[in-house]
Amino acid sequence: MFPFRHWMQHTAAVPKGFLRYQVLRLLNEKPMSGSEIMTEIEKQTEGRWRPSPGSIYPLLAWLQDKDYIKEADGEMGIKRYTLTEQGKRFLEEHIKTREQMHERLQPFGPIPGFLGPPGLEFPPETRELLRAMRGLAIAVWDLHDRLRRQYSEEALKEAGKVLEETAKKIEEIARKLEK
Repeated sequence: MFPFRHWMQHTAAVPKGFLRYQVLRLLNEKPMSGSEIMTEIEKQTEGRWRPSPGSIYPLLAWLQDKDYIKEADGEMGIKRYTLTEQGKRFLEEHIKTREQMHERLQPFGPIPGFLGPPGLEFPPETRELLRAMRGLAIAVWDLHDRLRRQYSEEALKEAGKVLEETAKKIEEIARKLEK
């Protein structure tokens, strides 16, 4: 059985529509080329994911066919795109849909896979926290996998105690922010 860490490295974990949303969001900020979009997404995911040309360029062509983007005025030889007014409305619809989805899923707490790649849904200042959260999730999953193969009551109790203590400390930090 493969550990969780291996699975995450070898699985395309990008939800349908995610790339379209990210491209629209980036083009709303400034005109960019396909290559610049790929590089920016790779940078924002701290090298964990770089969309392929085979996913970016057909998407840009589709967005252009739908009049959501257009070629921007710019340097010769570099084809950059920008959002049209219709594209801005389309992006706003995406944002509303995402907000509604997050509201509906909130009672279930954070669900892995809905958090998205680091840095794309949260302010850049929180990347260290997201990296730590991901590390914790991977460590817990790896422990779960190992316990299934070789059960240990002692390891289970020790891990449970550590997680409960950690949860309490994080709750204390959150309460301090409310004051």
